[in-house]
Order: sequence, then C-alpha cells, then structure tokens
Amino acid sequence: MELTLLRAGLVAGLLILTGCDNPPSTAATTAVVLEGKTMGTYWRASLAGVDSARAEDLRHKIQSQLDGDDQLLSTWKPDSALSRFNQSTSTAPWPVSEAMSDIVTEALRVGEKTHGAMDITVGPLVNLWGFGPDKQPVKTPDASQIAAAKAKTGLAHLTVINKAGQQWLQKDIPGLYVDLSTVGEGYAADHLARLMEQQGISRYLVSVGGAVVTRGTNGDGNPWRVAIQKPTDRENAVQAVVDLNGHGISTSGSYRNYYELDGRRISHVIDPVSGAPIQHKLVSVTVIAPTALEADAWDTGLMVLGTEKARQVVEQQQLAVYMITKTAEGFSVWMSPQFKTFLLAGEN
Repeated sequence: MELTLLRAGLVAGLLILTGCDNPPSTAATTAVVLEGKTMGTYWRASLAGVDSARAEDLRHKIQSQLDGDDQLLSTWKPDSALSRFNQSTSTAPWPVSEAMSDIVTEALRVGEKTHGAMDITVGPLVNLWGFGPDKQPVKTPDASQIAAAKAKTGLAHLTVINKAGQQWLQKDIPGLYVDLSTVGEGYAADHLARLMEQQGISRYLVSVGGAVVTRGTNGDGNPWRVAIQKPTDRENAVQAVVDLNGHGISTSGSYRNYYELDGRRISHVIDPVSGAPIQHKLVSVTVIAPTALEADAWDTGLMVLGTEKARQVVEQQQLAVYMITKTAEGFSVWMSPQFKTFLLAGEN
C-alpha cells in the first residue's frame, strides 16, 4: 500500500497530488510543488503561500539537505557515515552525529516494543536476500547461509552512547551491520519539515518515499489530506483518506518491492527471527505518529509481526494504525481507534 497525496491532478511516481474535495468560494492560492530523487526514491514538497521566484532556491536547499541525509544513512554509498561504521570491525565506541544517534535510539526503542521485529541490525540478512548493495541471489539461501548471517545480527549487540554532548555507536561483535533504510525516509521527511520551518514556511506537505509530514493548510486553505492506496497495481485506487493534522505518516507494504526466485515471491521485508522474507498474509501497515521517523519505525516492525501479533502491539501501545490483510476473498481491513480519529468524515 502506498500513500497518495491529495492536490489537483499532477501525477508522478507513486504519489499523486490533487485538489481538496470542497475548495472555498474565495480565490485559491496555488501551492508550489517541488520534486526530485533521493535515497532510491522520490521526494515531494507542496508549499502554500510560496511564489515561483522563491521556489528554485528552495529546491536547491531541499536537494542539498537530502543529499546530506543520504550521505549519512546510505548503505549503497561506501563512503557514507553509516557505511564507514559498518565497514569497521572495531568494537570500540564509534563517534557519530547527533542525528545518527537520534535515529538509532528511536529504532532501538521501537525494536524493543515490537519484541525485536523492528531490527536495524538485520542488514546481513537483507544483503543475503538481495535487497541491499549486494546482487540478488541466483538460488534461495540455504539454512547454513541464513544461520551465518543471523549470527551477525541482534539489537542487543548495538549501543548508543551519549555523554557530554558527544555521541557514539558501539557494536560488540565485529561483523554487526546496521541498515537504516527502514527509517531513513521518515527521518528525511521530518528533516524537510524542519527546513520548511527554518525557512519561515508554515503551510506545507513534504514527503520522502512513503513518509509524509504536513503542517497548516494547503493552497485552498483546507487541511492537507493523504490517501492510502489499495494494495493493487492501479496507483489511483484509494483505500481511505486521512487528515494528518500536523502528524507524520508512513506505510510499509510487501506487495511492491519483491522478486521471483525458485518459483517463490521474495518480499523485501525480512523477519529477523526466521532470517527469511515474511510469508504471512499482512500486506501493508500504515502508521500515523507525532513524527514520520516514529511512524516509519513502527510500520516496519508491525509488518514483520503479521496481523495478529501486530494488533496486540498496537493495542498495548495505543498506536494509530491501519492494516490490510490478504484473505481468500480479497482483502480485509483493520484499524485502531486512534487511527479512526484521523479519517476524513465518511471514511469509517
């Protein structure tokens, strides 16, 4: 399931920006829409009250910041900050930026709350199954390969140290490999939102991949609205529409990023317990949270858990979550009471 951003009839990639259902009778102020590529996906910024003369300057600022985020978090760039940590076999504290420390801290927190399902140390398994910088395998990894990769994983082997204004990451096994792709889009979307505030822009919708943050109202003076797409190849098929009201939203889905191997569909979502791609029927999880980073972390962990275990965690943590599960008849939908408060009237 993808997120569809609502503004007037402009289509690009997996996100669609269209106009609100009931624009006011007064003259509408057109929002400026900027877009580009980052982190192997697309970014979008829809800005109300910004004239075209300022747009180009903002585009450069946005792209520059996102390039910096990619240089921080990428596992595809061998010289990124994260890659340098992964390449090191040292178990001594490794100095990192405050941003890296904050991202890993949030990921570890959600990892604990999901009983290890959200595991940013699952990188060796991600690479083994062909969803990292390594090539796709030509045959299904065997039990010994999976066991060898699992031996290099585990949240307990990674520690964040904050002391006297300095931050470090520390691994206690040399082969630990951290993959932050599960939270990178959320962090980058939050970072874009902070950039907008710094630039004095208070009415915006920004997105990186499937992570979205909104503030204020759109060009018509109405709340920004985000549509959740049905798990189908028809990109305009809308499942539900929400008003984020200043929150972040993120979706994890198993039905788009996959490949075929030995007659099986191989999902990019890896279960840290089995060491293999998930096999259950939960096909997408959408989470609304105070930040896109938090939403991005939760959606991955819940996706790994599967429908029933995910529901238990959602109810325990009182999260705003929308889940779609494949059934023999098609798809079934479940949402938490907290998520219902964000639904557009009439969508219940």
